[in-house]
Amino acid sequence: MQVSRWVPLFLDAIAAERGAAANTLAAYARDLAHVADWLGERGRDFGDASRDDVEAYLIDCDLAGLSRATRARRLSAIKQLYRFAFEEGLREDNPAVQISGPGRDKRLPKTLSVEEVDRLLDAGAAHGRTPADRARNACLMQVLYATGMRVSELVSLPISAARGDPRMLLVKGKGGKERMVPLSPPARTALAAWLVLRDDQQETATAKGQPASTFLFPSRGKAGHLTRHAFYMLIKDFAVEAGVPPEKVTPHTLRHAFATHLLANGADLRSIQTLLGHADVATTEIYTHVLDERLRDLVLDHHPLAKDG
Repeated sequence: MQVSRWVPLFLDAIAAERGAAANTLAAYARDLAHVADWLGERGRDFGDASRDDVEAYLIDCDLAGLSRATRARRLSAIKQLYRFAFEEGLREDNPAVQISGPGRDKRLPKTLSVEEVDRLLDAGAAHGRTPADRARNACLMQVLYATGMRVSELVSLPISAARGDPRMLLVKGKGGKERMVPLSPPARTALAAWLVLRDDQQETATAKGQPASTFLFPSRGKAGHLTRHAFYMLIKDFAVEAGVPPEKVTPHTLRHAFATHLLANGADLRSIQTLLGHADVATTEIYTHVLDERLRDLVLDHHPLAKDG
């Protein structure tokens, strides 16, 4: 088999076996294309590259100033491609199997205070040219903060998940795994208000011969629903109007706020892991910085030796 076919076959395999999302596949394709170009400039390819070649590539990435996270991600893509090649008999060895990665920076996730989130929710509800725009924006923000969904999960929600005034939403996450997330009363109210106006819009569109959308947040774009990029730009506008520094605010920041606020109010890590859809509780443990701060404040407020005089 031609080495040029390895990456497409690998992507097909992880799409079929793991249910990898389009964004994940695109990221693998970009990383592996960069590696292939680097090897090609040196007269090599994935079929004949050695461990020394892979390590030299990673050193070059370091010298180019790429972050630890980017280098770790690219090594992961290389390792998975070679594991696939070895298992499929395309190579008799795996040159990347013993290479250790640079690891990831253990930075705490950016988050927001409850007061900042409240201002963002108010800004979302007030932003838009029409009542339908404002209702949609209010629903997006309330559901995002109430559930801690990933932005890709939020914008692609099917309309069927929102029918019947649900207390819970069924969400399809990474790898096609499904989970249930609860809706807060404000989120249910915002969802119900948006559904009325959304259905009115759809009736008008259908009367004009346009097909009915299957998405909660429909769009006339190629995806058929509001895109991640469009919502990213929207939430920046909300931040400006709310007086919150825009650099602090992304859709993912609301996901972090959901987790940190739950933990600060006594939720346990396992429950938060389930709600966020993390496969491993170790991913969720980064939020324990909130618990550390709460325990520190508890000691400073109540320990007799921490008091003045």
